[in-house]
Amino acid sequence: MNTKKLKEYDNVALPSENIEGKLKLSDVFGRKNAVHIEVGSGKGTFLVNQAAAFPDTNFLGIEWANKFYRHTVDRIGRRGLGNVRIIRTEAGLFLARNIRSSSVECFHIYFPDPWPKRSHHKRRFISKENVTQIIRCLKKNGLINIATDHEEYFHWMQDIFAYFAEELKPTEFIKPAGAKENEQVGTNYERKYIKQNKKTFTLAFQKI
Repeated sequence: MNTKKLKEYDNVALPSENIEGKLKLSDVFGRKNAVHIEVGSGKGTFLVNQAAAFPDTNFLGIEWANKFYRHTVDRIGRRGLGNVRIIRTEAGLFLARNIRSSSVECFHIYFPDPWPKRSHHKRRFISKENVTQIIRCLKKNGLINIATDHEEYFHWMQDIFAYFAEELKPTEFIKPAGAKENEQVGTNYERKYIKQNKKTFTLAFQKI
């Protein structure tokens, strides 16, 4: 049984209750380097590996589930990674209310909850409303990198992004630093799905 006590790191956690209006991301990180945002950070595998591999890039993770959020704060803090922050909040609202236009270099969205029941599809993160906000937040030539194991959700995403053909162009999916030879992303979710012989579907776009 894992009884490790999770530590809190004030230099990693970004308290949502303290945020009003649009964030100045250079103040959040204490420097003006490029910012990547991950929507749905889970236990932080991507953030830890990517931040360690790219120390000159700032990474902001968004996670709603408190147990995953706390685990990720602890994990990043123990590694001493100074270029990562994570916030516990609802991603769509956070982007709309708190992220400035043309301020983000890349969005990473890996294995988002597919909400497979038709009645729950409205809860899916990939929606016209949220993609509109992602595009607004991206700098020109900014990137969106997406992976899912859920084929129906993958086709849903294709349909959603088709509405934005004048603002986004398809591009090559970039494998994160933690991905092994047989992986696309290298997260805990993907490794579980590989053992179940599930395929990973990827999408990638660049802001025109």
